[in-house]
Amino acid sequence: MELHKYRPPVSFGLGGVALGNEFEFVTDAQAEETLEAAWEAGVRYFDTSPWYGLGLCERRFGRFLHQKPRDEYILSTKVGKLLKASPGNQAKKYFPFTASPNDPLFDYTADGVRRSLEDSLQRLGIDRVDMLFVHDLSPDNMWLPESWETLFGVAEKGAFRALSAMRDEGMIKGWGMGVNCPEPILRCLEVADPDICLLARQYSLADHKHALEEVFPRARKAGVSFVIGSSLNAGFLAGKPRYNYGAENYRIPEDQLKKRAALQRVADSHGVDLRTAALQFSAAPDVAAALVVGAASSTQVLANATAMKTKITPDFWQELKSTGLIDEAAPVPQTEFEPA
Repeated sequence: MELHKYRPPVSFGLGGVALGNEFEFVTDAQAEETLEAAWEAGVRYFDTSPWYGLGLCERRFGRFLHQKPRDEYILSTKVGKLLKASPGNQAKKYFPFTASPNDPLFDYTADGVRRSLEDSLQRLGIDRVDMLFVHDLSPDNMWLPESWETLFGVAEKGAFRALSAMRDEGMIKGWGMGVNCPEPILRCLEVADPDICLLARQYSLADHKHALEEVFPRARKAGVSFVIGSSLNAGFLAGKPRYNYGAENYRIPEDQLKKRAALQRVADSHGVDLRTAALQFSAAPDVAAALVVGAASSTQVLANATAMKTKITPDFWQELKSTGLIDEAAPVPQTEFEPA
């Protein structure tokens, strides 16, 4: 792996989707409590985006983080969408639980990337971010104004070059794709020089084979690592009645319901919390630089932080492999137990 590629120095972070009111109403007071609990639990990486609540998450993160010493935490946000406020905004079409006055404007040009960063810094009230991810330039994004391939061509000539220049100038430490599907990441590896990508919903107990066989080997060759997001598939592996993101995430595939039930049976037989196992599994690969997990309450964020330090017996992972519930080649956490 190339040594010059940026890799964050912390391996666990708080993701901002839930604090952008993606799934439910979260008050400012609840968001502040969640962020405070994360900080007290030792979390020092925070990932946000203009998209999360159309500015809501960035404002909440910034209100909390601008009080903290800037050198004590890592911060990432996204580019590719600009926000424009208007009295006739359609924010609730995208996020029913947000009170944002903004509409999103997709822009993957060089100027758009620079404007996006400037706008984010103003919402955050912070002087710099560490990583930028080109957001949702992906086949699954139903809101794109043109095909993702067309806009990828725009990004290749615009956003990618601008981000590399910003990195080389010291404005940011690293950049990459932040998407739900593998194709944009693989193509970016061919045409640009990203440092680290946000791999959302692509590496979890529920779904990981393609990442193992295709994405990870290509990334290793390019010296690129990953921030792993949605290790719970938007809460699915923690028992929530949804699978991944989107307006129809309540339509859970039957095969995934069966797989979750099978995973739960094995977890129960070993006395293992399935959410804990899911988080640790997604953090295990060598190319996983960091894991970001969302939370909408202090209780959730403390449970997530605790899960990363909880021991799981090796027999649990072995049974998952022997029963085919996880791929035989999948890395698993290495836990050393003291002899009885």
